[in-house]
Amino acid sequence: MEKIALVAYTGELMCFSHVMLYALDYAEKGHTVSVIIEGAGTKLITDLAKTETPFAKLYSQLREKKLIGCICKACSVKMGTYDEAVRQGLAMGDNMSGHPSLEQYTKEGYVIMTF
Repeated sequence: MEKIALVAYTGELMCFSHVMLYALDYAEKGHTVSVIIEGAGTKLITDLAKTETPFAKLYSQLREKKLIGCICKACSVKMGTYDEAVRQGLAMGDNMSGHPSLEQYTKEGYVIMTF
């Protein structure tokens, strides 16, 4: 089994929905998965926490299965979702000038995929 890190940069919901689908699929098949929410992707967490939002169920599953490794602290501040990320209990990635370091993931043996 592999370690997979899926980095979601885009704030486009359809792209993010595929990141969630891929993460859940990998996890169901026994892989270690970590979703890293970066860039404009950080703006999606507020709407995805609302049950009426398309793909909210996928986001809920991602959180329940603890597949979200972290959210970028600097980008969540810039996008205005930092407080929501804290409310949701998401880990802050900030060990590289306020952003999550991907080097830490490669050092731990993760294959990194970016979206």
